[in-house]
Amino acid sequence: MPLFSVIIPVYNRPVPLRRAIESVLAQNFSDYELVVVDDGSTDDTAAIARSFPAVRYVHQHNRGVSAARNRGAAESSAPYLAFLDSDDEWLPEKLGVQHEFIGRNPSILIHQTDEIWIRRGRRVNPKNRHRKPWGDIFIPSLDLCLVSPSAVVIRRSLFERSGGFDERLKVCEDYDLWLRIAFDEPVGLIDRKLVVKYGGHDDQLSRRHWGMDRFRVYAIMKLLRARAGEMGEERLRATREAAGSRCALLAQGAKKRGNGALLDVLESVIRSIDDGDYSSRAFESLAEA
Repeated sequence: MPLFSVIIPVYNRPVPLRRAIESVLAQNFSDYELVVVDDGSTDDTAAIARSFPAVRYVHQHNRGVSAARNRGAAESSAPYLAFLDSDDEWLPEKLGVQHEFIGRNPSILIHQTDEIWIRRGRRVNPKNRHRKPWGDIFIPSLDLCLVSPSAVVIRRSLFERSGGFDERLKVCEDYDLWLRIAFDEPVGLIDRKLVVKYGGHDDQLSRRHWGMDRFRVYAIMKLLRARAGEMGEERLRATREAAGSRCALLAQGAKKRGNGALLDVLESVIRSIDDGDYSSRAFESLAEA
């Protein structure tokens, strides 16, 4: 059994996929398996994936990136999962360095490396708020996603215990999962830039869906519904504030656009936050793309 299962979900990205696969095969650490999950591509993606003998190719009908990552985890066998988005790439040392980190920190069940950011072909530096923290990252993670799928390694047992990626979410699925995990687990950090993360291109999922905070509110409310009683005063206050402030902004936009249905849902969610009663499932409609 290999140490790492590397999982690449892909949909209609043949050229970036080749680069991503080649970056895995160029690793200086070889104890891994590579699974590419094709989420119903209609172009040359399948041919590219199948052109690499080392790739285990899995095809499914188009169900979204969450389902593709979960399928990859189910189809693989290693004790550690390493995800790579099809439009990103790894530097050759990545898995080797993460193997060393695991040896030094056996109690840390999830960790990540730092990244190089490329936007529209140019390297950019992240702002301070995007810098990755170490340890208890739950409260900072309410504000924005602080774990990168392409940089993370997670113990399979933790991934399975968490329930994996929420397949209702077409975007912000990583925000949702890392928030749930960070509630219980410290997140380790290797302070080395071992991933090249590309952004700004037209087929990014975040460009296809309006009102991205809808999905984040869904994630926060789902957590409140399940675990508010375990949060403690500081965490509960921060979680309620994160959901409430996002709802207020979304409500302003809904009023401006005359979206009465969304406004009704948001007002119901705000009442739940104000009352401290998270039994309502009204928030679940926010996950609808």
